[in-house]
Amino acid sequence: MRKAPSYPSRLRKNIVKVPEIIDTCSGINIFGQLLKSFLFSTDVAIIRNTNADAIIAVYPFTPQPLISHALILAADKPIFCGVGGGITTGERCIELALDADFQGALGVILNKPTRNDTIKRMKMKVDIPIVITIVSGKDDIKGRIEAGIDIFNVSGADKTSEIVKRIRDIDDQIPIIATGGKTDETIQGVIEAGANAVS
Repeated sequence: MRKAPSYPSRLRKNIVKVPEIIDTCSGINIFGQLLKSFLFSTDVAIIRNTNADAIIAVYPFTPQPLISHALILAADKPIFCGVGGGITTGERCIELALDADFQGALGVILNKPTRNDTIKRMKMKVDIPIVITIVSGKDDIKGRIEAGIDIFNVSGADKTSEIVKRIRDIDDQIPIIATGGKTDETIQGVIEAGANAVS
C-alpha cells in the first residue's frame, strides 16, 4: 500500500502529536468519520494544533453552553462535550446535551454518577452518541448498556485494561475509548484488551 502524501507547514511544525501506535486500533466510525485518537483538552490552542482525530472536552466545573459553543467553533475536528452527570444532573444535563447536539458536537460525555434513567431520557432527545465515563470495574456496565449508552470512555489508571476486558466480557461489540497511559506498551495493552480508540 502506498504511503499517504502529506502537506507540511512552515509555521505549524510544533503540534501535539498522538503516538503512532494508536493507528493499530480499529477506531470508531461515527457518521462516516473513523476516529482512533482522542485528545483530552479544553485548551483551544492545543485543540487547534494536534493531529488527534477528535477532542474530548470535559472539565471539572458545571458545564456551560458558552464554553461548549466556543470549543466547537474553534475546533477544526470533532468535539465530544462534557454535559455533566455529577453535580449537574437530570433535565439540565439533558438540555445541555441537546444544546451541544444543535451546536455541532459529534458526541456528549457523561460523568460516572449519571443515573441510568437520565441516559434513557437523553437518548430520546439527542441524535449524537452518548458516552459514559467508567472508572472502575464495579461500575454498572450492564445497566448502562440497557439504558442506551453508545460508547464507554474508560479511565481507570493502571486498571484501565482490566475494565476494558470486563466490558468486553459483557458486550463484545460496544465501542470503547480508553486512556492509553504514557508508553506505547500501555497503549498496546488497552488496544489488546479491546479498546477501539485511545485518549
